[in-house]
Amino acid sequence: MDWYQTLFELIDMRSFSNLWFWIVLAVVWSTTSHYGIGVPFDMVLRAKRHGGQTETDLEDLVRINTNRIMFIANMSGLWIAGFACFFLTILGLLGFVYGNEFAQSLILLGFPLSIVGLLSISTARLIQQEDARGEHLRKRLMRHRLYTQIIGMVSIFVTALWGMYQNLNVGPFGG
Repeated sequence: MDWYQTLFELIDMRSFSNLWFWIVLAVVWSTTSHYGIGVPFDMVLRAKRHGGQTETDLEDLVRINTNRIMFIANMSGLWIAGFACFFLTILGLLGFVYGNEFAQSLILLGFPLSIVGLLSISTARLIQQEDARGEHLRKRLMRHRLYTQIIGMVSIFVTALWGMYQNLNVGPFGG
């Protein structure tokens, strides 16, 4: 028995039975829901409680991030969308047509994140069009966070169901 076989028996390299995949999934969705359009949610809460300079800081950070998001979307949005669709299609085919578990895990992580990306562009566009400030801006950011959390909960639920199905279907030793 060589050391490759020993290593792969010791550390399960399949995605859905690997603890690291679930840790990454939790960290990704926690971070994504905390940083809506690049603005930390604690900053939104602090601006709501204290107002004044913290409100101005929030508005400045939102203005900087929305300008950046809209610049990227306007200049190279079609290219990014094309490449994203290409890679998601490749992952979907590899994962669900050819049965590659790693590709399945990446599509179950990447597809919902692409929806959050589109939501971020939509929110940034609305903030710019409305010239949102103060309470209206905070409500818009809270709504964005709520939608992101809903997408994350559905994503984690579907991923957990698919992962349990894969683990029960394949078995503990990949047979």
